[in-house]
Amino acid sequence: MQLNLHLLRIFAAVTEQRSFSRAAETLCISQPAVSKAVRELEHQLGLPLIERGIGGTRGAKGVRLTDSGQALFDHARGIFALERAAVEEVRARVGLKSGRLVVGASTTIAGYWLPSYVAGFLQQFPSAQLTVQVGNTQAMSRALIDCEIDIALVEGRVTDPRIVSTHWRNDELTIIAPRNLAVTRGRQPNLNALNEQVWLLREIGSGTREATGGAMRNLGIEPQRSIEIGSNEGIARAVAAGLGIAMLPTQVVRELIMLNEVKAVHFRETSMLERPLFLLQLKQRPSSPLLNAFCELLKQAQGNSRSSAKGR
Repeated sequence: MQLNLHLLRIFAAVTEQRSFSRAAETLCISQPAVSKAVRELEHQLGLPLIERGIGGTRGAKGVRLTDSGQALFDHARGIFALERAAVEEVRARVGLKSGRLVVGASTTIAGYWLPSYVAGFLQQFPSAQLTVQVGNTQAMSRALIDCEIDIALVEGRVTDPRIVSTHWRNDELTIIAPRNLAVTRGRQPNLNALNEQVWLLREIGSGTREATGGAMRNLGIEPQRSIEIGSNEGIARAVAAGLGIAMLPTQVVRELIMLNEVKAVHFRETSMLERPLFLLQLKQRPSSPLLNAFCELLKQAQGNSRSSAKGR
């Protein structure tokens, strides 16, 4: 049995759009043609792909896949990712230095680490189309699996077997507090007093939340009260306004510390407080020449990070 890729493409569009009508608009064909294609694919495979209950396939949550449909869609994403990679490689070879690259990055990396690499890359490949998508670690992992991005740079660990995660570089962390907070005035902060303060944390799914949570536990910090805020910059400004205490990447808070808007809190154990940053790629997805070139630039960061660590 051969898999009809035309029918598979229509099925994938229905699944991605969560709607037969939106898939028809995307593919520029009629809705009956979309419905017929999905039924034909089910007939060829001898398996139901979409749940059809009393309410049909439309509802508050849109199209719902059967277990077989979900398995087929996972394969479809990989198949069409290979197709896109092949097209990009051909374009890159024809145009030598042209093509499209989509890089995913979690917020701190996108704002503080990535810009210099993007600038260097575009100097080498001025005709390349490079797009950066930003989100937390979970969002970037999903985008990579869905083939919406070609590579991701994130702050949290990823264990999905479909993703290859490698250490990229390290990122220093700093505990900051409002500048006039009494419990931070001594040389060594009172741990119990710090635990009684309000701690400002990133949301679940953020790499910063994962890294700082582990570091705080190692220091014996167990906040009695906490508030979640959806960005590192928002947390830093909230600390400056006196809302609470936080542990954040040093890159984010360095200027606020220099301006004396917040105070850095130092434990003896925090002299080497840092977290790893990771490079994610989809397993078994071939890399385009542009992606390989971008990865070469990122490897320079790995070397610089190791040299910096040896020099400490």
